[in-house]
Amino acid sequence: MLVDEVTILAKAGIGGNGSISFKRNAQTARGGPDGGNGGKGGDVYITGVNDIDALQRFSYTKEVHAENGVNGAKQNLYGRNGKDLTINVPFGTLVYDLSNNTGFEIINGEKILIAKGGKGGRGNNEFKSATNQAPRYRELGEKGEEKKLKLELKLIADIGIIGLPNAGKSSLLSLLTNAHPKIGNYPFTTLEPNLGVMPALTRSNGDDLIIADIPGLIEGASGGKGLGDKFLRHIERTKILVHCIDGLSENILNDYEVIRTELGQFNRKLLEKKEIILITKIDNVLEEKIEEIKKIFKKTKKDIYFISIYDNNLVEKFKSLLMSSIN
Repeated sequence: MLVDEVTILAKAGIGGNGSISFKRNAQTARGGPDGGNGGKGGDVYITGVNDIDALQRFSYTKEVHAENGVNGAKQNLYGRNGKDLTINVPFGTLVYDLSNNTGFEIINGEKILIAKGGKGGRGNNEFKSATNQAPRYRELGEKGEEKKLKLELKLIADIGIIGLPNAGKSSLLSLLTNAHPKIGNYPFTTLEPNLGVMPALTRSNGDDLIIADIPGLIEGASGGKGLGDKFLRHIERTKILVHCIDGLSENILNDYEVIRTELGQFNRKLLEKKEIILITKIDNVLEEKIEEIKKIFKKTKKDIYFISIYDNNLVEKFKSLLMSSIN
């Protein structure tokens, strides 16, 4: 199951303690101070990776921490610095620092410092002076920073496929891309977004198209019904929405308006996105009804397209439409 929202506590390492020590050996009975400094605590960084499941590890791990610095030792031995910790998150993750209500987005592999490790304490050798040649004190290592972080993934996809449950979204994704989503004739077959890659042989920049199949929405989804608004935010980044409507529906216009209403209630800007209305499963639709559907949407002044997973000609035409629409 896709994990797309977690809250974790990130702890930087504690600095190592300084040492209290005096030089003692066969040649030196009462030598001066030689306590070494403690090492610095490890820092915590965050970086983006091309792995949609990168947040999965936080399903059970709610706290992560960098390594503590090692204590100083006699003979002026400095403690080793603690190892840094890097948190991997998927590209497109929003990082919120709940301690100060700030946030930023992870869009590449750059490492960003989240929490600084504590400074190592100084050993007693650091405190010797002409007036105090045998200091018997040292510093303790400082505590590292702690940050409570909310990590929220928003998929980065060119095209989002939306629609009511069983509108043919997963079947369409499997036709257009290399994805293999679960397909079945019952509500909420898709319980998490599926991503697929469509080779963009004619795209101007040469990049492939990333297509996301968004789990079926229902009336009231923006208020928490069904799968709720859990996945609506994944639509926000898409450039084009493909709105699938079951051609066998008894009220096609209502099906369309239900989804549009939910999008608007979640975020009005979603209604401004470029939209392709796609009537699916037309291999089982009578020609008379197809003409009726055309008349219904003609009144709304919206273009519609038809597709069947069994008609390769229609599938290829639709691929070309996507390519021309995204360029």
